[in-house]
Amino acid sequence: MINVEVISYSTTAVAFLGLGLLLLTGRKGQFRKSLLAVASLSTVAWAAAIAYQGAYGGLLIIAQMLGLLRGLAWFTFLLAMLRAVFPDDSTTNRRFMIVFGSAAAFTAALMLLDLYRITGGSALGFIAGNDVLAGHLLMTVAGLVLVEQLYRNTPPEQRRAIKYLCVGVGGMFAYDFYLYSDALLFQRVSSTLWDARGFIHAMVVPVIGVALARNLQWSPNRDAIDVYVSRRVVFHTTALVGAGIYLLAMGAGGYYVDVYGGSWGLVFQTIFLFGAVLVLAILLFSGQLRAALRVFISKHFFGYKYDYRDEWLRFIRTLSSGEPATQLRERAIKAIAQIIDSPGGVLWMRRDSGRFEPVARWNMSDPVPPSEPGDGHLVRFLEQREWVINLDEHEKSVRRFHGIEAPALPEWLHGMSGAWLVVPLILHEKLLGFVVLARSPLAPLRREFNWEDCDLLKTAGRQAASHLAQLDATRALAETRQFETFNRLSAFVVHDVKNLIAQLSLVVSNAAKHKHNPQFMEDAIHTVESSIAKMNRLLANLRRDHATEERAEAVDLPQLLTDVVNAHGIHDPETTLECQEHKISVSANHDRLAAVIGHILQNAREATPVNGRVTVRLRSGRGHAIVEVEDTGCGMDEAFIKERLFRPFETTKGGAGMGIGVYETREFIRSLGGDIDVFSRPGHGTIFRLHLPLTSHSDLPIAYRTASN
Repeated sequence: MINVEVISYSTTAVAFLGLGLLLLTGRKGQFRKSLLAVASLSTVAWAAAIAYQGAYGGLLIIAQMLGLLRGLAWFTFLLAMLRAVFPDDSTTNRRFMIVFGSAAAFTAALMLLDLYRITGGSALGFIAGNDVLAGHLLMTVAGLVLVEQLYRNTPPEQRRAIKYLCVGVGGMFAYDFYLYSDALLFQRVSSTLWDARGFIHAMVVPVIGVALARNLQWSPNRDAIDVYVSRRVVFHTTALVGAGIYLLAMGAGGYYVDVYGGSWGLVFQTIFLFGAVLVLAILLFSGQLRAALRVFISKHFFGYKYDYRDEWLRFIRTLSSGEPATQLRERAIKAIAQIIDSPGGVLWMRRDSGRFEPVARWNMSDPVPPSEPGDGHLVRFLEQREWVINLDEHEKSVRRFHGIEAPALPEWLHGMSGAWLVVPLILHEKLLGFVVLARSPLAPLRREFNWEDCDLLKTAGRQAASHLAQLDATRALAETRQFETFNRLSAFVVHDVKNLIAQLSLVVSNAAKHKHNPQFMEDAIHTVESSIAKMNRLLANLRRDHATEERAEAVDLPQLLTDVVNAHGIHDPETTLECQEHKISVSANHDRLAAVIGHILQNAREATPVNGRVTVRLRSGRGHAIVEVEDTGCGMDEAFIKERLFRPFETTKGGAGMGIGVYETREFIRSLGGDIDVFSRPGHGTIFRLHLPLTSHSDLPIAYRTASN
């Protein structure tokens, strides 16, 4: 006889049968998966026995025994899940075995008591005894405690994996707790609660199924309950369920049209239902809708094709291996190709002209393909859509998934033997380049090329684009620095030439007045010879490598300072040289050292009024020769010294200066291992103090005053 009880528990049996069969798929030998399958199938046997007993009678004892065994099976499964949370040691194992043994002994005792009650009771009155009801209630309480302990003791980062499992199993025990609490309170089992129990238990099956569909790790030991359901089965099932819901909705709509349509109601109902079926047929045969449904199901109900952690680590490792600027483009191709098992590829990148040119290849020996215009169909499509193009079926795939016309691919792309995929490299929403990958030999063995492959390739392409852009920026910066070095060297050369021109101009300006003076003519010839020698050495240094430009030699500082002071004059203002050492030598390029000290001296003379004084001093101390140039000029404030004095191309002389003399002096002195100090106050003059490492010196002191005639 069919009644509510039969339908209710039959529903439970069917639902848990599906769950049990689902658990029998996948890998074998997983302990917790096997326990869950046993618990599900024991529930099937229990519910089927109650349904049969409700319809035909005669299985009361079997139904009650199966119910207790079902409770023990779920208790064992929860106990095994909880055991996986705790450390694996002998003490913990012993405690869990004691708990399991106690539960098994309690269940056996309750089965014996149930047998005693059943032999003397009626269909539902057999559980009227408080002892049996209390026993069943105690089992439900124990189940709830295990569910709570499982969730509480699971690490927070892993609770998401067991959340739905705890909700589903806990829901069954919670309802049983309510059922037996009500029975113990009123000394009878409510037929309403009993009949609804089957439907309630069936409702938790989808909740447990959600936990299974996630395919998550249910324990730190990675003993996952893996269940695989064909995407095709899920797709067709979803389509049929959707079609059924649609038809039910349309049927309800047709009913109301018939009821409220008056004399035209039947006509309108027929037209409405035919139109609904026609629309359903169009939707079911729509390739775009079917493809979108497949993508939705794959994204939201199935595990992924890739282990993204491993893929990303391998991708970054390939990109970052080797020298930063050595074959980075080839490594970028390889890193992207490895994702899809491609054996090779070619990289195009945007050049300054706006065209995309092939700049690197990896394991592809085809002739060099031509460049691609920046405004071509392929470039616009890749930049606007950011889609990976499958050359095997790009037109069909684009129309099917996106409903738009496929891009017109260039002829050279069709002509590349083995070309398979075109991967865009996007940086800041702009196409930096693209990679053409060769066809994978494993393509026939792989699952079909789908949205997941595209998403991973696009993401990898963005990461590779950032590395390639950084490479281009680094190379551009290196070129800029090379030009900067060249420009700086040119500025120093011009500065030295300016000083030579100043000396020659002074000779020319005095030639008309002193050309009949033999001593002047001798000095003029000496100045010209010295200038020519300096210019020849300057040209020789420019022809040689810059690293060998500064060839060091032993320089006699007293003699060098004497020559520098004499060359710049001792009058207007008065210039004197004071030496406190007999002989001091330093290792430096003679001409460069004379030039930088001469520049400091010249600046001091220009800053000092004609009635002032400039003093050049030489002494030694702590392994250094100390050269001081002191003037009584206008001086400088502290802010100027800190912020502008040593900054290149900063000058206070207007168009007469280049602003690199003091900077050049400091850099040259530091290249020798020395340093330079500046002491100045506005209106009180300035002291430039140069520290130069000594090569050899004598401690024989002399003091003399040198002046040139």
